[in-house]
Amino acid sequence: MASLPRETPLTEAGEFAVVAALLERFRAEREDVLVGPGDDAAVLRIRRGHAVVSTDLVVENRHFRRDWCSAEDVGHRAAAQNLSDINAMGGRAHSLTLGLALPDDLTLGWVEDFATGFAAEAARVGAVVVGGDVTRATEIVAAVTVIGGVAKAPVLRSGALPGDVLALCGRQGWAAAGLAVLGRGFRSPRVLVDAYRRPEPPYDAGAAAADAGAHALIDVSDGLLADATHVAVASGVRIDVATADLAVDEPLHAVGAALGADPQQFVLSGGDDHGLLAAFPADADLPEGWTVIGRVHERVADDEPWVTVDGAPHEGPTGWRHF
Repeated sequence: MASLPRETPLTEAGEFAVVAALLERFRAEREDVLVGPGDDAAVLRIRRGHAVVSTDLVVENRHFRRDWCSAEDVGHRAAAQNLSDINAMGGRAHSLTLGLALPDDLTLGWVEDFATGFAAEAARVGAVVVGGDVTRATEIVAAVTVIGGVAKAPVLRSGALPGDVLALCGRQGWAAAGLAVLGRGFRSPRVLVDAYRRPEPPYDAGAAAADAGAHALIDVSDGLLADATHVAVASGVRIDVATADLAVDEPLHAVGAALGADPQQFVLSGGDDHGLLAAFPADADLPEGWTVIGRVHERVADDEPWVTVDGAPHEGPTGWRHF
C-alpha cells in the first residue's frame, strides 16, 4: 500500500492505512515473539519464571489534553504507566498490546507520532508491541495490556511488615507540579512540564528492590499517600511518612511560590511520576537510588489511620481519584 501524506484525515485514510502505519512502527522482530502484530492473536514463548500481566487505560481529557501534550508525548505516557506496573512487581516488561479508539478529527500523522513515542518508551525496557486493535470513537482512548516476567516470586503490595522501612525511588511531585503549571496556562518551568508529558520511571529499580529483599512494592501513579494507603490496607499495617526525609526539589519550590501552593503537597499527593514505593526489612541494604522516607508500624485499632504523616493524620488531598 502506498504511503499517504501525514496530514491525511483518518476518515479518508481508512482502517487499513492506520493499521499499516502502526505496524511499520511496531516491528516485533524478537526470538520469543513467534507471532507478532497482524494476526488474530500474538504467540509468545515463555521460557522461565512467572508471566506478569497488567492493563491500563489512557483517556483523552481525563488523563491528557491534546493542547498540553504532543502525540509522541501521549505515546510515551501510555507506554510508561503500563511498563511501570510490571516494574512494581519486581519484574520487567517484554511485550505489549495496544487498542486505539480514534476520533475523526485526527490525522494519520498524529497516529504515526503516537506510535513513535509508544515504541520508543517500550524500547527503554526492551519491550515490543505484539498486537492490538483500532476503532473509531469520539475521543482518544488507548487501552494497553503489558506482559512481563519475574525470575522469582513477584513482590506484592500485601507483604509489608511492622518494623519495615518505607523507601522511595524515582522523582516524586514533578509531574503533579507540571500539571499545575499547565492548568494555569503556563509552560514553565519546562523540566516540570516535560516530567508531566513524559514520565521517567526507574525501570531497573523494581528488580533491584526484589533482589534486595523488598517485602512490598507499588508504582506511585495515584499519589504518594494514596499508594502508601494501598500498601497499608493490603498488608494490614500502618505506614508513617516522615516529611523531613522527603526531597522537595527546587523546581517544586519555584512553582509553589508562583502559584501560592505548598510545594510539599506536590510530593505527598502527586502522581504520574511512576516512581516506586517499597517496604524493606529494617536491616536491608537498599539498592542505589532508594531513599528511606518512613516506617511501617503495627495497626493497633480499627479506627487508626492507615497512613500518617509525621505521626498524625494528613489534612489535605492524598492523590488522584478515579471516580
